[in-house]
Amino acid sequence: MTDDAKESSIDQVVDRLAARFPHVPRIHIAGIVGEEFDALNAGRIRTYIPTLVERGARVRLKSEFGIRAAGD
Repeated sequence: MTDDAKESSIDQVVDRLAARFPHVPRIHIAGIVGEEFDALNAGRIRTYIPTLVERGARVRLKSEFGIRAAGD
């Protein structure tokens, strides 16, 4: 995955999660998404990385803030 594609994917995931968790600071969401992406980036199959990153970040946000996302 190129740096441009990685940045674009991260931005899209952060945008979606920020909409679902409007009460969480965007910078916090971006940090979690970055950590999740880094944890998965070494894998051989990269097709599903954005989906897995979003799911992992969403689980962490729900757990950390003890709340449900908007639309859940």
